[in-house]
Amino acid sequence: MTTQGKHPRFESKMCTPEQLELRASQLPGVIVFTNGVFDLLHRGHVTYLDQAAQEGDSLIVAVNSDASVKRLGKGDDRPINTQLDRMAVLAALDCVALVTWFDEDTPLNAILASRPEVLVKGGDWPVEKMVGAKEVIDWGGRAVSIQFEHERSTTETLRKIRQG
Repeated sequence: MTTQGKHPRFESKMCTPEQLELRASQLPGVIVFTNGVFDLLHRGHVTYLDQAAQEGDSLIVAVNSDASVKRLGKGDDRPINTQLDRMAVLAALDCVALVTWFDEDTPLNAILASRPEVLVKGGDWPVEKMVGAKEVIDWGGRAVSIQFEHERSTTETLRKIRQG
């Protein structure tokens, strides 16, 4: 049996920012939203994403665009993986319902478009510093800071690789 010419099923879970409002409205149950770079996906990322997904029924992940990552100052060679590649890897995860990107410095527009009931960030983000937390709470949702279970860092991994 050949799959030549077929598109991977996970690609249907990827959408543009312009499609986000409609696509999010079609997701079942409680919508959970998180965002990040997710450059070199590691155990810390997948554990965090699985925990975030357990806060509701459908997890939306918004990735920083390549230009947005450059502005974060993570290094001249970052991101390692392109925005489309990062989105595809995330979309292939069972716990992720929808993946989009944002080009701005914050995901606020994506949060407003998707109107999640739950906003999730990693433990390094207290609720009071989360972009979009006020808005989500104002429309009756909640914001959650998930403590890291597996401390990993893409920046640290890249440092190790470069040192040989």
